Amino acid sequence: MKEGIIKDAYELIIKEIQTIITIAYLFIVAIGMLFTYQKYSQFGINIFDYADVFDFLIAPFSDFKIVFFSIITIGLIAILIKIDIILEKKFPKTYSKLSFGWNKKKSFNNTRYYSFVILTISYLYLAANNYGKHTMKLIKKSAPITLKYSDNETVKGIVIGKTQGILFLLQDEKIKAIPIGSIVKEFEIK
Repeated sequence: MKEGIIKDAYELIIKEIQTIITIAYLFIVAIGMLFTYQKYSQFGINIFDYADVFDFLIAPFSDFKIVFFSIITIGLIAILIKIDIILEKKFPKTYSKLSFGWNKKKSFNNTRYYSFVILTISYLYLAANNYGKHTMKLIKKSAPITLKYSDNETVKGIVIGKTQGILFLLQDEKIKAIPIGSIVKEFEIK
């Protein structure tokens, strides 16, 4: 009898952990997509036109700053929600005053979570925008590379980034997209 209860509890915990890890990974991928988009949009590139699904599945892991930021964001959100719930339980009168009495309404819990979602999305957008601007400055300060085509023609430029199939190069103020492993040499974006 006890074996069945322990086994059921163990399976339930494993399923919950799998769900939490899956949701956290999807959240980190979404953050990675947002940050990657902001990085390339600073140069006038819509990365969604050039990247495939695999590029976005690994996007957060291509830059340690994005992974670090994602983990801190998830932790911060969890902590803020937990603090809010604790404050409501430990100091109900003060909490009621601070929330202007809204915590006594039936829809307060939904409103609280919607507020957290809206604040999180706003926070992520602003952070991604700042990341994009900061990354653009770093890229413009980096040393140019020399790229040699298969026909021995060479070009110089600063690497903005790359997807699985395209290398983005900044030459003076022009953006070149160079297909990797293609007959096409390059095409100008801007």
